[in-house]
Amino acid sequence: MAQTDKPTCIPPELPKMLKEFAKAAIRAQPQDLIQWGADYFEALCREMPPVRERSEQAALCNWTELTPELLKVLHSQVAGRLIVHAEELSQMWKVVNLPADLFNSVMNVGRFTEEIEWLKFLALACSALGVTITKTLKIVCEVLSCDHNGGSPRIPFSTFQFLYTYIAEVDGEISASHVSRMLNYIEQEVIGPDGIITVNDFTQNPRVRLE
Repeated sequence: MAQTDKPTCIPPELPKMLKEFAKAAIRAQPQDLIQWGADYFEALCREMPPVRERSEQAALCNWTELTPELLKVLHSQVAGRLIVHAEELSQMWKVVNLPADLFNSVMNVGRFTEEIEWLKFLALACSALGVTITKTLKIVCEVLSCDHNGGSPRIPFSTFQFLYTYIAEVDGEISASHVSRMLNYIEQEVIGPDGIITVNDFTQNPRVRLE
């Protein structure tokens, strides 16, 4: 084979893409990593990363795919409570036929015990869909939003602040100082007197970089 002195060009976005892939694989714990990886990158091209492995075992169990709509159903069943008991939440999870391994994964990542902070559990469940922090927060906003007027989903800024801080802590790749700077900027320059943040406020503003 002919040799060439042409240098190899590594795309600048590759390291971050591989890091996100590794984190998603750790969350999903697929039995067939090669097939799961192929599904992941195929879905990534469509901007819809797979939320769990599509293995033969999962197909035989007829698990329901996790979706924002199902998370919204669970949120409505929680009915505004801040704390939910693990046994009750596990039962609600089973009723909508979501995979038990995903529930256990969220429990392990969040280090939850018998009393679960619902918003933290919800945030980690959304991370199985969102992959990145920005996409995760977008999904959380869609689940929590009560705006049915067709506009951008919205939640109180105080809730967003809590969720962003928590997800960044779990992720471990974003410094506390960066999180603080972003939250200060959003609060001072973006949020209006109503104290509400919309999805567009942190996805369409080029000065807001959550990651």
